[in-house]
Amino acid sequence: MKLGARMIKTGLAITMAIYLAMFFNLSTPVFAAIAATFAIQPSIYRSYQTIIEQAQGNIIGAFFAIVWVLLLGNSPFVIGFVVVIVIAVNLKMKNEKTIPLAIVTVIVIMESQTPNFISFAMGRFLLIMLGVVSAFLVNLIFMPPKYETKLYFSISNLTDDIIKWIRMIIRHASDYSAIKDDIGTMKENSFKMDQLYLLYKEDRTYFKNNQFTKGRKLVLYRQMIFTTKKSLELLRSLHRHENEMLCMPEDLQHLITEQLDCLTNYHEQILLKYTGKIRSQHSVGMLDELCENKSSLMQSFMSYYTTPHNDQWMQLFPVFALIIDYSDQLEHLNRLVESFKNHHTDDNELTIKEQKID
Repeated sequence: MKLGARMIKTGLAITMAIYLAMFFNLSTPVFAAIAATFAIQPSIYRSYQTIIEQAQGNIIGAFFAIVWVLLLGNSPFVIGFVVVIVIAVNLKMKNEKTIPLAIVTVIVIMESQTPNFISFAMGRFLLIMLGVVSAFLVNLIFMPPKYETKLYFSISNLTDDIIKWIRMIIRHASDYSAIKDDIGTMKENSFKMDQLYLLYKEDRTYFKNNQFTKGRKLVLYRQMIFTTKKSLELLRSLHRHENEMLCMPEDLQHLITEQLDCLTNYHEQILLKYTGKIRSQHSVGMLDELCENKSSLMQSFMSYYTTPHNDQWMQLFPVFALIIDYSDQLEHLNRLVESFKNHHTDDNELTIKEQKID
């Protein structure tokens, strides 16, 4: 069993909520623990949003619960009716995420049988909000998520897997069923990569000097993701047309192998350059070789598919188009990395550390 940061933070938030409820002498601290469980979020910004949204949702729930208890009492029918109203109001306000905790607020307030109902209701409302605040404090103080590190290694690990299969498939060394299964896994990892990008994008910079740097990093990581997806699309096309490629002339197959080796090496070097593990000047010669190989490849392909009675070019055209597109995206990514390294010298030493991606 693997313990993740969010699991640990959920336990800490529940513990803090219970202790705070006991410190303020609020009865039934378990309700604060329940609220903390609902309120824990994967990022600091989402935790801040949760406080605002949950405050609105719980105020709505507490208001309707108090009003209807004073008017009609707290019979099971009335409680169910108020729950329906609270759900409808939250949906109208587009506050769907707060509905579960708002329902808990309604139930814990309306179950009261004490004559001093107003003070009881306020105590229950404070308990719920105490749990929400506890979750925010835990997310802010304990193990704040570093989504840039997770995002970079998500991109890097997925790119490594794709490049490994591209190199094997162009040498006809891949197993059909194994690569098919791995492509499915890589598509799932691509979706997780997108989610990490959104979480990193949501992280707020608190100093004005860092806002411009963060904006440029967002553009750079977006291009990293797009280039990785383009390489995955190329891998799928190579896998789909493997038999047709075997029927091509040997000199054209050799050109494809050379070009894809060059592209995949170039891709690896760009990612290493971003982290400062290789010098920027190292990839200049490779870029010239890349352009030369691309030109030779297209000339050979054009002469191949214009050969009379050749019916296979239509099936292979998407493969060559993707190779050119992948090459163009790598050149664009390299320009972005070069620009970032030249204009943000203070950020060249990135604080990215090796870690496993969940």
